[in-house]
Amino acid sequence: MDRLQFSAWQYVAEILPAEELPMLAAHALVDGRDSPALRELAGLPRRSDPAEARELYVLALCELGMPLPDEETAGRCLLVRLAFGLVHGELSPQDVGNGLSMTVTARTREETRFLSVAADYSEWLGPDELPGWEKELRTAAHSLAAATDLGPSIGVPCGRSD
Repeated sequence: MDRLQFSAWQYVAEILPAEELPMLAAHALVDGRDSPALRELAGLPRRSDPAEARELYVLALCELGMPLPDEETAGRCLLVRLAFGLVHGELSPQDVGNGLSMTVTARTREETRFLSVAADYSEWLGPDELPGWEKELRTAAHSLAAATDLGPSIGVPCGRSD
């Protein structure tokens, strides 16, 4: 998956810290992307003015022809990406629970179920409750991964046959 595209979803969902933007830009340059704003952003120190970093980030995306997604699309893509990350072993159940944003959106039955189970995560889940929650989350993630039509747009194979 393209890390710059993924970052756009994170940015819209407000879970991408401004201090990470310069390093993200540097990685994009290494990956072969290039624009004046991207170069300028990559040169900023990590502790630079957050407003300046955000402005350069949005400008760089615009220069690269990558429009920011709407909030619903960004939220759904992040939710589906969390499910695929769990299914493929890239994320732990706790990573999924901690990776939720207030802007994550669910439209389908499978998205709603996965979001509902993931939102039940808490660091205060007892040791006797955690295994059951993890199993339920994995089941919901597999169901979502198999049913979604967003797989190709987030860089993973789609489980649904059209």
